[in-house]
Amino acid sequence: MKFLGLTFFEKDSVDQYLGVLVPLAQASRHPTVAAEYARRRSAEGRSEDGSPAEKKMEGKGSEGDGEDGVLRTSSAGYSPYTIEGLRAEVHEDASSGGHDTAYDLKSKVINKAIQDIGMGKYNWELFVLCGFGWFADNLWLQGVALTLPSLQEEFGVAETTVRYTTCSLFIGLCIGASFWGIGSDIMGRRIAFNMTLFLAGVFGIAAGAAPSWIGACALFAALGVGVGGNLPVDGALFLEFLPNASGGLLTLLSVWWPVGQLVASLIAWGFLGGNYAVDEGWRYFVYTMGAMTFVMFLSRFVLFHLYESPKFLLSRGRQAEAVAVVHGMAFKNKTTTWLTEEILNEIGGDPAVVADSTLSTKEIIRRKLSSFSSDRIGPLFAYKKLGWTTGLVWFCWVTIGMGYPLFNAFLPQYLARGTNSSGQTISSYETYRNYAITSVVGVPGSIIACYTVDIKYIGRKGTMAFSTMMSGIFLFLFTISADSDYQLAFSSLEAFFQNIMYGK
Repeated sequence: MKFLGLTFFEKDSVDQYLGVLVPLAQASRHPTVAAEYARRRSAEGRSEDGSPAEKKMEGKGSEGDGEDGVLRTSSAGYSPYTIEGLRAEVHEDASSGGHDTAYDLKSKVINKAIQDIGMGKYNWELFVLCGFGWFADNLWLQGVALTLPSLQEEFGVAETTVRYTTCSLFIGLCIGASFWGIGSDIMGRRIAFNMTLFLAGVFGIAAGAAPSWIGACALFAALGVGVGGNLPVDGALFLEFLPNASGGLLTLLSVWWPVGQLVASLIAWGFLGGNYAVDEGWRYFVYTMGAMTFVMFLSRFVLFHLYESPKFLLSRGRQAEAVAVVHGMAFKNKTTTWLTEEILNEIGGDPAVVADSTLSTKEIIRRKLSSFSSDRIGPLFAYKKLGWTTGLVWFCWVTIGMGYPLFNAFLPQYLARGTNSSGQTISSYETYRNYAITSVVGVPGSIIACYTVDIKYIGRKGTMAFSTMMSGIFLFLFTISADSDYQLAFSSLEAFFQNIMYGK
């Protein structure tokens, strides 16, 4: 597709990326991948009492082969860079995943090729562009909250009624998250990746010209449909191209979330802090955020060549393009890859012959919904301790889901009621200044969470438990006094631990 002389959504071909292909036998495995399979072989190579594997493997064929004679990764003759070695790895991975169709086997092969490419320029560019989605999500969550006092004053809406503005945004977010989460698997992640920010930018700019409160609510709901797709689409796309060795970057991606709040608060401080008339400030504020969102869309659409999801291409029978995407990623990362269509066909079968090498739209939806089936949820309650753990985690996220909007979506209104040392209500300038300070303090939280989750004896469980507890304590302390300095201190501390909680 061409527009203004630029080509968009061009189909990729391996002929565009010459010099990246190496023979399978000459390929080099990423160190972390090699370590993982060495760990598996070590675990399988010893019995429970620590004795050598020969006794444990007795009756399973020579050299550790399975009962059907198929090579295993624990076999003495196993080598990762042979067709049989790849087949052994793929079948072991597929057996634990619940699906073993030709499509699933080929998806595993492509994933292994991506792991061997490792982290590079393309992944870092994708980190920034996916970060735009997280940035825009919280930019608008906090941005709409910051407009509530102005909407109340301009349109004469009661303080309790104007809060339904955030409700309209959340309705759009729910619709967007549900639609784009499944839709991206049907229409392709590249379209969804671009359309989410496009819708948010267009309706965000339009919201600045809303003629009434109802009109503003409708436009905020419409932009919410776009913004709501950012987290599910961007997170899934980034994870698909992310090597396991760099898995911590998925946690670090959440740092864009508080940055979005920070930018919204700084812009609001300028436009809503008393420098403009009440019917102008919030409109300039929304125009600015809408324009920023649209610029982020243009950055994705015009300045960056996004490769389509190889798994989506496989599901649609476009195997050659899926291989070309992996070659393109290797080319951009200035490295090599061993993946070819011939290797995929050796592992999963020729698409012209094998019937289950693609997925229908119905099958894609069925697989998505199967995540909520009893077969997937039941094992989470397999025994008492695991059941309690599952229930507590669910309870934490339900309460977090309630507490976050109830506090953060209305924080500007809470701060606006703060009083100074004379007992007088603080000015608009002080309100938005305090909100900006709260946002600044919250930013380091996500960065710290990225490191604490990997610290021995702390990990994800310790990080989440401590940060959740501290967030709850500071939320309670925030309510004790109406003094603006007191509120600023505890809202800032709550924001810091809250972002650790989300970042973990």
